[in-house]
Amino acid sequence: MTQDVIVVGGGLVGTAIAYGLQKRGLSTVLLDEGDVAHRASRGNFGLVWVQSKGLGAPHYQHWTRGSAGAWPGLAAELAERTGLDTGLHQPGGVHVCLSEEEFEQRAAYMAQLQREAGNLGMEYRMLGHAETAEMLPGIGRAVVGASWTPYDGHASPLYLLRALHAAFHDAGGIYRPNAGVSEGTAAPRDFSVLAGGETHRAPRIVLAAGLGNAALAPRFGLEAPVRPQRGQVLVTERTRQLLPMPTTTIRQTDEGSVMIGDSKEEAGYDSLTQTPEIMRTMARRAVLTFPWIAELNIVRAWSALRVMAPDGLPIYDESERFPGAFTANCHSGVTLAGAHADIFAPMIAAGALTPEMAPFSARRFHDVRSAA
Repeated sequence: MTQDVIVVGGGLVGTAIAYGLQKRGLSTVLLDEGDVAHRASRGNFGLVWVQSKGLGAPHYQHWTRGSAGAWPGLAAELAERTGLDTGLHQPGGVHVCLSEEEFEQRAAYMAQLQREAGNLGMEYRMLGHAETAEMLPGIGRAVVGASWTPYDGHASPLYLLRALHAAFHDAGGIYRPNAGVSEGTAAPRDFSVLAGGETHRAPRIVLAAGLGNAALAPRFGLEAPVRPQRGQVLVTERTRQLLPMPTTTIRQTDEGSVMIGDSKEEAGYDSLTQTPEIMRTMARRAVLTFPWIAELNIVRAWSALRVMAPDGLPIYDESERFPGAFTANCHSGVTLAGAHADIFAPMIAAGALTPEMAPFSARRFHDVRSAA
């Protein structure tokens, strides 16, 4: 089977890119490994988040801001094509501080982000306890204050994934489930892969297989030095809507459940184990922030694996040896969905990444080693 583009990876990253390509008229086949994959998209917390991204890396801050800005258009487009609501809300967001030390560190962090934003600017406010209480009724006395930006929000990862797949199909895209890549050959603008017993050929290929990219990338003259980082999530029973906006670690879904997350563990590929000590810490901070959470029952909990580069930033690359081969690696599949569908996909369609994407290349890791 011959197409214009092969996209490997049926999660949020791969499907957003595939949809962006297909709607621009490029016949695209999307290869999804299936449930043997780690499925980071299905364990995602669901934030569309700007204010904690890009310290010391202005290019990442700009990329994240661009994606957050593209999100309303993407959500409206998906709803029109599929009738599915992705649950997008962008009322702004807050990062809560539970001590004077946390507040001072956060103020310094946000000031540096603003300095590094340059001409793009970075609107934010540091709020004391009283101002935070006005914005988030029901906060606890332990809350010293918070940082706020107007760019942040949240969405449903599962509805987003479903909507992207439905829109991709509606636009004429070809989806192949249970199609892990077992073989692949590469030549400049001529790629062939065997997946699910079927051979696919195209002049462009995009590797967006999450942690699977580490093994796939070298076959196509690329690097994807990614590792797993485990995160845990707690979910409460449903209650009436009490949170007008999300925080970095707590958000309320449209259905009423409260989600508590943001743990970070170096646990290899173990996505099944949950750590009681970490769960207690997450729950304790949540109750200090909003005491009313203590009255809710925890009904679900899970672990999932983030896709992390050595420096924690995304990796976007194109192969010098085999032009037409690209890779996309990140741990923010929800936040960056707008960028992947409507900024990154047009670059693939044009056949090359723009110069502004150079800082995201995996070559940065060689540059660091050379400088050392």
